[in-house]
Amino acid sequence: MSAATTSPATTAPGTSSQGPSRVATSLRHGALGKLLILAVAAAVLVPLVNAKWASGVWPHALTVDLSGPFGDASTWIVNNRDSHWFFVYFLGHLSNGVVVSVRAVYLCLLALGWTGVTALVTLVAWRVAGLRIAATALVSLLVSGVLGMWVPTMQTIALMVVSVLVSIAVGALLGLAGGLSDRMFRLLRPVLDTMQVLPAFAYLLPFVMVFGIGVPAALLATVIYAAPPMARLTALGLRGADAGVLEAVASLGATGKQRLLTARLPLARKELLLGVNQTIMMALSMVVIASMIGAAGLGDRVYQALASVDVGAALAASIPIVLLAIVMDRTTAKAGERLGAGQAGGPAWLRGRFVWPALAVVTALAAVVGRLTGSLVWPTASVVDIAPPVNQFKEWMVDHLYSGIPVVGGTADWAAGFTSWVLNPLRDGLTALPWWGALLIVAALAWLIGTWRTALTATLALAVIGVLGVWVPSMNTLSQVLAALVVTLVVGVGVGVLAAGSARMEKILRPVLDVCQTMPQFVYLIPVVALFGVGRAPAAAAAVVYALPAVIRITTQGLRQVSPAAMESAQSLGATRWQQLRQVQLPLARPALLLAVNQGVVLVLAVVIIGGLVGGGALGYDVVTGLSTGDLGLGMIAGIAIVCLGLMLDRVTQPTDRRAGKGA
Repeated sequence: MSAATTSPATTAPGTSSQGPSRVATSLRHGALGKLLILAVAAAVLVPLVNAKWASGVWPHALTVDLSGPFGDASTWIVNNRDSHWFFVYFLGHLSNGVVVSVRAVYLCLLALGWTGVTALVTLVAWRVAGLRIAATALVSLLVSGVLGMWVPTMQTIALMVVSVLVSIAVGALLGLAGGLSDRMFRLLRPVLDTMQVLPAFAYLLPFVMVFGIGVPAALLATVIYAAPPMARLTALGLRGADAGVLEAVASLGATGKQRLLTARLPLARKELLLGVNQTIMMALSMVVIASMIGAAGLGDRVYQALASVDVGAALAASIPIVLLAIVMDRTTAKAGERLGAGQAGGPAWLRGRFVWPALAVVTALAAVVGRLTGSLVWPTASVVDIAPPVNQFKEWMVDHLYSGIPVVGGTADWAAGFTSWVLNPLRDGLTALPWWGALLIVAALAWLIGTWRTALTATLALAVIGVLGVWVPSMNTLSQVLAALVVTLVVGVGVGVLAAGSARMEKILRPVLDVCQTMPQFVYLIPVVALFGVGRAPAAAAAVVYALPAVIRITTQGLRQVSPAAMESAQSLGATRWQQLRQVQLPLARPALLLAVNQGVVLVLAVVIIGGLVGGGALGYDVVTGLSTGDLGLGMIAGIAIVCLGLMLDRVTQPTDRRAGKGA
């Protein structure tokens, strides 16, 4: 079947008849040359390094203790938080402004009552996104009330409204600067890359030090976490504007401001709307996590329930979070599609000049009706407590699925087996590997798929971990990330291949993937704790479940976008379905598969760290411990190590041409 593999590739659009084979031959020759150089370097360097550092443990002489400076900074902040002019006259006013803004939104929601809020959200969704999304919003709010989570839902919405508005404003301004200035874009790019791999928990600790426990720290941490997608996509949209259109506008004598308002921003509308959507989803995820530092709302209910292993109460608070995420995601996405197509949302009678005043009147009437019924919050008589039956079901699962199932065992047995046969050997192997051997392996892998700059960056990132003195816990975390990543890629790519070949399966999977992708990270811990208990295996399982939807969706989309001409050529040469997949689709979908790997790394790393809450240990435990005890040194050092792990894994798994293509 060699002919079947050559012909499709050569008939792909934009390629010459000999181009692909020549490129492949050149790449093979380049790889062989690099392998020869690496073999010679290893033969020379390994004996020399082993003679000086025979032990595999990172030398104490090469470490730098930053806990002292971080501790001094933490002490200074605590001692001067109430007296220094910077805190009193700037951060103090900022904190007060945050509290006043969130409280004002929350009081407005309470004043509207449950009837007014329900009417407002439903009508706005109807106006901007259509009847189906409006029905989803209505059902979501009603379910939140029935579950007894109306007040926490309003608290979460109030925090979301303020944090999203500020995040969009900050992100848009940074993206505007990066989109219009090459120098600013080069400065922003590494900052945004670092913020992408920094775990959410690491954002909380410095804000707790400065603002203390409460809403200001939670909101500002949310803004810092959620603004980068808006900044990145805004800059991407402005820099990717059609050069021909911009030249035409400039030839008409438009000023820089006019070109921005009449050409650049309209052309970047798609990226701007996507940035708003991603900012909303990340803000919701962070608002839930920020419950650990005093942010009231649904996240606080989930956290308190997890702390007491009350799966029923945690599920009751998690369902409104998922529904809220779905409503926000669908509304912004649908509104973006209609705005891009120049369509107005809703039926014909719900359009026109007076539509918004009419919606305000209907909302006011609904609020008045609610007041007349004598209940501003959801009536307690209509609340259904699902915690007892859920906990009973959880106990049934523990009794019948946790252990003792003939032949296959139970979930506890699976977790123990995964820990004993995968996590422990991988952790022990990475820990026993000489530190210089790990550096050489990382440098070799990064160089083989990239350039010497790629290898240098990956090696330095791993070396920083050793210098910080957290080599052993970092290897523990790396073992969990690698194990979860392999499972994620095997299952995700496999399911993605099946979905790409079956329209029915893709249709069945779509709502499941949509729900999974809108669930905040915190929520994934609940079923994992119920089924697997606590430990490193449950943390890895939560990471796999969280990262799977993105890998499946990217794989499916990449395989479906393979050139039809290439597939037809393979079929005409008699290639079987398996040969088409292995020799045509997978090679041509390589960019999408590499993106799936990249997203798998980022998502797995994020949840493995959160897995420190359920016994994951290692760096995740250090971050959580530093947050709960106020130990800035412990938390920040672990956070820096996590960033270095993410950077190293990105460089090792992403070829240089891939990163250049995505502007990273």
